[in-house]
Amino acid sequence: MILFPAIDLKEGVCVRLYKGDMDKATVFNEDPAAQVRDFTACGCHWLHVVDLDGAFAGRPVNADAVAAISVAAAAAGVPVQLGGGIRDLGTVAFWLERGVARVILGTAALTDPDMVKQACAKHPGRIAVGIDARDGLVAVEGWAETSDVVVQELARRFEDCGVVAIIYTDIDRDGALAGPNVKATAALARGTSIPVIASGGVSSMDDLLALKEQEESGIVGVITGRALYDGGLDLKQALALMEG
Repeated sequence: MILFPAIDLKEGVCVRLYKGDMDKATVFNEDPAAQVRDFTACGCHWLHVVDLDGAFAGRPVNADAVAAISVAAAAAGVPVQLGGGIRDLGTVAFWLERGVARVILGTAALTDPDMVKQACAKHPGRIAVGIDARDGLVAVEGWAETSDVVVQELARRFEDCGVVAIIYTDIDRDGALAGPNVKATAALARGTSIPVIASGGVSSMDDLLALKEQEESGIVGVITGRALYDGGLDLKQALALMEG
């Protein structure tokens, strides 16, 4: 199972939000490239990056910071997956041409599923779907709006179109160190043939172990951020657990 250290970008610096609230952001590193070097020095094999400002604006905002991250990650041979504000094919190409290995389509997955399928056909193996949930319903526009679409229903729309992974985030757990929603994540993974990456709430080795025990359900990875910054998780130990 892959462990993805998370770098969330707000106004060019590394932050973590509390339950998706942009007004509750804690700055952890003002130098995104330095944060990349810290993570890659521990041996991670992927990085998860979110342009938070872009998610709300609906377009790339932290391009300079993402570029710095991409350069630092490429130097270490570590690929980057990026989400936040990617709503059209032009933006998909913009990021893929700038060193990002995989883009994550979230709001667009709900509002423009045909575009997601076109992106999968045009960029095979490089498109993931982000499904962010609040009380089991899909949230979009940087989590500012909650739809009436159930998580499983949205996932089923992308069966057999080339989506490489679903990044599933329980918003009420994100940044709260309250533990991941293992039950909901495993249920989603069992309900789709698309590999699922868990996100939100991971705070301890026990949380990682609980997700790893559900690996057979189709959970292939886990994203964690705040616990790494706060020191609740040691990245080297966490990598050893998830990859062992």
